[in-house]
Amino acid sequence: MTTLLLVRHGLTDLTGPVLACRTPGVHLSEAGRAQAAALAGRVAGVRLDAIVSSPLERCLETAEAVAEGRGLEVTVDERFIECGYGDWTGRPLKELAEEPLWPVVQAHPSAATFPGGEAVADMQHRAVAAVRNWNERLGEKAIYLVCSHGDVIKSIVADALGLHLDNFQRITADPAAVTVIRYAPLRPFVHRINDMGELKLSEDSEEKDGGENITGSDAAVGGGSGTT
Repeated sequence: MTTLLLVRHGLTDLTGPVLACRTPGVHLSEAGRAQAAALAGRVAGVRLDAIVSSPLERCLETAEAVAEGRGLEVTVDERFIECGYGDWTGRPLKELAEEPLWPVVQAHPSAATFPGGEAVADMQHRAVAAVRNWNERLGEKAIYLVCSHGDVIKSIVADALGLHLDNFQRITADPAAVTVIRYAPLRPFVHRINDMGELKLSEDSEEKDGGENITGSDAAVGGGSGTT
């Protein structure tokens, strides 16, 4: 299985109250830099074959903290950029919550296109396509990290879980949190979502599941014995 670590960037001064979107020059705050350093420590025990990032500064700075000392360069992939919020960019979330489109984004995001911006469905399509491309490029034994943005991560997780895009708001992606997805030949397996702890991964792609994972894509009937 190809293992993907999805990481959201650390905090910025705009994270939370304002929709920063693709605004240039939004860097990690002091708290965000501390989160990035802590993230590097949390994943220090995991072999990484590649580190990929959105082109926006807050993601690059987070990814570079992880890359430091590993002998890996951060590769930029535009397909992992923040959703194009268009005319919503730079506006306070409290203000946006009064917009007629807000409840559509909350309950039926598959039907939402941001004014002057991107459709949520298009965002998911490009992000999932990028993951599939990287999986093929790196191979089934690879472990790689992608640093991206909240809605992008949530859309990738929804796809991995087989959820309709309209349910992606049920998924959480906090700053500097890690989500782990393993891509088997027939389907993905979501191992962690929004994790803030130290990460340890078994590199046995079939896991220790009592020998039931015959094809590499089988789920352990009864739950299995867990990973080590």
